[in-house]
Amino acid sequence: MANSPAFDAVCAELEAATSFNALEARGTVRLALKAAGLDVASVTSPQLEVVLAQVLPRELESRGVENAAGVCSDISARLTNLVPDAGVDEDSPEAVFARLGSRS
Repeated sequence: MANSPAFDAVCAELEAATSFNALEARGTVRLALKAAGLDVASVTSPQLEVVLAQVLPRELESRGVENAAGVCSDISARLTNLVPDAGVDEDSPEAVFARLGSRS
């Protein structure tokens, strides 16, 4: 199964922003997603924004990355431009409930 475009974009950005190689960046993001209970193949940009804010900074700090929160914040700010609406499945339970909740 293929990785989500949002996952690939975050990994590429993390590799560019740190001294990590591609394998290290992908493995670190995979661990953060696993800790959040998310799947690499179906993770969406909004889900990754939460991971970037809540989980990935701790993973990066444990690997000696300086200003881990700042790195994650920068990647999160660019994520929407990198992959607009990536991985958003209009028929997913999350999308259906979001639409139901937005109706008056």
